[in-house]
Amino acid sequence: MMHSFPIRVYYEDTDMAGIVYYANYLRYIERARSDWVREIGIDQLAMKAQGVVFAVRRVEADYIQPARFDDALDVHTALVKLTPARMIMAQKVLRGDDVLFTADVTIACIGAGGKPVRLPAELRLMPISPAS
Repeated sequence: MMHSFPIRVYYEDTDMAGIVYYANYLRYIERARSDWVREIGIDQLAMKAQGVVFAVRRVEADYIQPARFDDALDVHTALVKLTPARMIMAQKVLRGDDVLFTADVTIACIGAGGKPVRLPAELRLMPISPAS
């Protein structure tokens, strides 16, 4: 199951060279993951009220090509690995068919005091996408 999330590059996203500032790709993929979680029916505010939140544990990123002002981008997100305590998401930022950025993101759940807890049951039952 692959999720797609559209992004438009605004002037504020770019650096002095007119390309997307590298840290903004992390914002783009965060928005896409949040949208994916919402779309599969997980209420992060309800989780937080129960003392459980998602936390990024690891990001491995590759910057392949630059995005520029006013580009229309799509962020593709796929769940590629799942354990009771963490999930690994493969994410790509594309402009048309061109891959600009890729990241493998490990997400965990933490509870009170920052201690690891199990992922929500809805997530533990999700189908895994083949690695791409």
